[in-house]
Amino acid sequence: MADAKISVEIRDERFRQIINEDTVIDQVATGFIFTEGAMWNSKTSELIFSDMPGDVVRKWSAKNGITTYRQPSHKQNGHYFDLEGRLVSCSHSASNVTREEHDGSITILASHYNGKELNSPNDIIVKSDGSIYFSDPTYGRMEGFGLLRDQDMDYQGVYRINPDSEELTLLVDDFKQPNGLTFSIDEKFIYINDTDKGHIRMFDVADDGSIYGGDIWATPQGSGDGGCDGMKADSTGNIYCAGPGGIHVYTPDATSLGVIHVPEVTANFTWGDDDLKTLYITASTSIYKIRVKVPGPKIS
Repeated sequence: MADAKISVEIRDERFRQIINEDTVIDQVATGFIFTEGAMWNSKTSELIFSDMPGDVVRKWSAKNGITTYRQPSHKQNGHYFDLEGRLVSCSHSASNVTREEHDGSITILASHYNGKELNSPNDIIVKSDGSIYFSDPTYGRMEGFGLLRDQDMDYQGVYRINPDSEELTLLVDDFKQPNGLTFSIDEKFIYINDTDKGHIRMFDVADDGSIYGGDIWATPQGSGDGGCDGMKADSTGNIYCAGPGGIHVYTPDATSLGVIHVPEVTANFTWGDDDLKTLYITASTSIYKIRVKVPGPKIS
């Protein structure tokens, strides 16, 4: 598709400080099966993203277009960079979390808990102390998005990997299908959404990295297809969540500012380009981008 004016649903006038109503949405690339796991590499000016059913992780850059980054990929989903700039990834069909070392080798960071295989790690973030948090729903044990097989666990949880010992700790296990997660800008809180229940929960983060609380913080609602999925905070602390119709944006006090409507069901997104003011969106068969006024945080 050619550049087209984006549809922005303004629910609070402060949304105009984040995005222009007359901005355009650009389809960067299309022809994929289902895109996910958007992550911007600022060192190489490349977008990394997964095409889960295609069992491939790809890259896009303005210079080289689409290239293959990792294939096969064990149907990887979410990605993030750790403090050393190494890519950590969630593998749906292998039910593990991996880290790509500087020499290109792959280290498995987590695959089992209490002797049982993880469900299918889905989305992942890294705290400023190096600890890794990831969600573990069952989507990767389904055909297409993963590998059809029975579940070892009797729950769907969220975990933390200790940055020093690499010990795996279960943080919470009362989700139906935990999915996207992100820290508040000061890392005092972690937001985790539940796709099946259609809401976002907020937890306090303790000094030891554990979490507590977990009240429902927001419930993304609106027209259009899609459910709670990828989630990130911008550089000023606003919380973005893929949801019905596109990307829902909230203030830290859970006020719904508005929705960035996307032409296809949206799974994830990240900020890129030199100023981190281009929002790259993984939406079903395509990658889209739009310009925004507020930059995202620098991750890589």
